[in-house]
Amino acid sequence: MIVKAQDFLSFLIKCQKESLGGFRQVIVPRKSRNPEDNQQLFEEINDSTEPVLESYRTIDPLRALFYFSRETLLPADKGKKRLIVGAKGCDMAAFQILDKALINEDFVDPVYQAWREQTTIISTDCAEICDSCHCTLVGGKPYTDQNYDLNLSGVGQHYLITIGSQKGEELLKIMKEVVDLSLPQGDEIDKIKKNRDAVVVKLNEQNSRFSRSEDYSALRKSDIEGWIDDSKSCIGCGGCTNICPTCYCIIINDDSTGEEFIKVRSADSCQLHGYARVAGGDTPRPKMYQRFRNRYLCKFDYMKSNFDMIGCTGCGRCIDVCAGEIEFREVVQKNMQLPKVQE
Repeated sequence: MIVKAQDFLSFLIKCQKESLGGFRQVIVPRKSRNPEDNQQLFEEINDSTEPVLESYRTIDPLRALFYFSRETLLPADKGKKRLIVGAKGCDMAAFQILDKALINEDFVDPVYQAWREQTTIISTDCAEICDSCHCTLVGGKPYTDQNYDLNLSGVGQHYLITIGSQKGEELLKIMKEVVDLSLPQGDEIDKIKKNRDAVVVKLNEQNSRFSRSEDYSALRKSDIEGWIDDSKSCIGCGGCTNICPTCYCIIINDDSTGEEFIKVRSADSCQLHGYARVAGGDTPRPKMYQRFRNRYLCKFDYMKSNFDMIGCTGCGRCIDVCAGEIEFREVVQKNMQLPKVQE
């Protein structure tokens, strides 16, 4: 189906104001209010919001709206029905990791599961890229073909709508009652393919100097001196893990009172000195280079072993947030080169 871009925006505002479909919250990406900051961030829509749906990913990962940095586990909040619009391929790919880790036969995070069930996601194709984007370097795409409920692909002043789930079908029915939708009449599909291919070409050109093998097992075998050298700029702030779309390490605190039993989940980071510290103060990775190396192995080795897929989706947020200006792609490429054998 095809919808005019302006009509779609009107539909979103109507959803927010009138709780169409039972949605109590509509969240969209909008431009940063700092004119020098060419970034987008998620916010609840209002009459003055100008959604940015066809750019690249937001500053914060989509994960932050499902797995909060601090959240009460018990007593559990069932959340509220909401609509999130403008999710990108890199964030949608991350759900393959998060869903396997947090909703499985052995363990279910009830709060994360509730947010997943209560949320309908409309993803959108990337029409632009930023300097750190590298989804194609890790087997991804600047659009999504998985996990979404509806997907929007821009064609001029219109969007082509693709249904991805039962939730998407239900939302489309509501949309039909509010705005005019039409069937594709011409070469919309060809134009979308051309647009997508053009963005892929840009990504490939941008990341050509970081090209590498897909056999990430070499990272574990690389010379430890290389990791020590690469970690010298790292200050252990944990920014990279906090902004990563697939990181889910936590610490649980007991905030109970005499009247109420309360358990609170807070984000943790393997880059912090106190991570996994045990009684007596011992920590499994006391050195900075050990924690630094662990993050790369987690993304490309441990997650591959646990979930049959790597944990990097190529969003590039860790590059942007790094106080030490560490180039993630360069570190991966460098340490995938096996050490030379001493003669």
